[in-house]
Amino acid sequence: MHIQPVSSLRGEIHLPGDKSISHRYAILGAMANGTTRISHFSDSQDCQATLHCLRALGLRIRQSGNEIEIRSEGWKKFQQPRELLNAGNSGTTIRLLSALLSAAPFVSTIQGDDSLNHRPMKRIMTPLMQMGAEIGATNDEFPPLRITGSQLRGIHYRLPVPSAQVKSCILLAGLMAQGETTVVEETPSRDHTERALPFFDVVLTGANRRLKVRGPAFLRAAQMQIPGDFSSAVYFIIAALIVPGAEIWLRRVGVNPSRAGLLTLLENAGARVEKTNLREFNSEPVCDLKVCFSHEPLSRFPLEISGEQLPNMIDEIPALAVLATRLERGLSVRGAEELRKKESDRIHSIVVNLRNLGVRVEEFPDGFCVPPGQQLQGGRVQTFGDHRIAMAFAVAGLIATEPVELDHPSCVSVSFPEFFKVLQSLSSRT
Repeated sequence: MHIQPVSSLRGEIHLPGDKSISHRYAILGAMANGTTRISHFSDSQDCQATLHCLRALGLRIRQSGNEIEIRSEGWKKFQQPRELLNAGNSGTTIRLLSALLSAAPFVSTIQGDDSLNHRPMKRIMTPLMQMGAEIGATNDEFPPLRITGSQLRGIHYRLPVPSAQVKSCILLAGLMAQGETTVVEETPSRDHTERALPFFDVVLTGANRRLKVRGPAFLRAAQMQIPGDFSSAVYFIIAALIVPGAEIWLRRVGVNPSRAGLLTLLENAGARVEKTNLREFNSEPVCDLKVCFSHEPLSRFPLEISGEQLPNMIDEIPALAVLATRLERGLSVRGAEELRKKESDRIHSIVVNLRNLGVRVEEFPDGFCVPPGQQLQGGRVQTFGDHRIAMAFAVAGLIATEPVELDHPSCVSVSFPEFFKVLQSLSSRT
């Protein structure tokens, strides 16, 4: 696929349902007694992988467009799958479902595609094994995971790295364990699970970043509505900030503070962002956004992103790297070694592709630095099969001096199957 430079961007976008929230609502619905109905469910391949695995555990799931209905008799009634569970490319699927499998009275195996099977799972294996599960893995760390479930026991666990997936995995396991489970996080991560639990009649307590649940818990089915995916919105927000004259409206965007750190940074830097129609979907803040081009954020954006800023914008770093090429003072990202353990080694993927497009960039073990005074050239982008790299560098193509070619554009279906169609609808060509 070739992305051509544009003269302007203008239009309205209705985003797909939030991927992170869709996973969590589906899994909580599977654990609950009764019929859970979820609207605006993500159409991503990742979330379809979660539904496929839940069906293999005996759940009755009906889907019509982006509306789904999950009928369950509760987490104690899961059935042993007849085949290997396939999480596809989805780290959230394998890490959260491992909690459910750890409490089930049977042996099961869950794996993913080649990319996922090279992503570390020790971070969930350690707490789940402390709770009583028996888990085997390739080289003691990588999928496939062979899980022998048992009666779990509550634990007190301090997260070694900020991770919403690990935090959620332990909380879900705690709901099926005997006694109290406490999760301590030094740096806050996205809190979608915590916001969702009360709607399924789960009591969640805690203060000072100590979250507690008590099991075994009875979850009650709920009706849930999912906001538009903020991580998907970011590509269009960045596009509006780098294409002169751009004006884009994004409808029903989830703006959870634990997720929308980049939006806060942009607003503080003077970006022309207008929020209207503020409301909540199941405790998740939602609004409509209007984003317009202006020079101010390009001169005022921070020189470095690091530390506690990173966990709530980790998925947005590839798009931020494209913005960095337009920033008058350049940009450094440090302390982001977690990016090397994503769908691709995203630090390497970012650096390789910026250089492919003529940008000077320095690579560090934990990040990168883009000096000021850059101009994106045309060239070929290696997506590495990573949806966020593909979408970020498609945005780069909008302001490059020559067309940008993506080697594997279909990988965007992992999170946003309609991405290129939506991008095309906004674009006026030079």
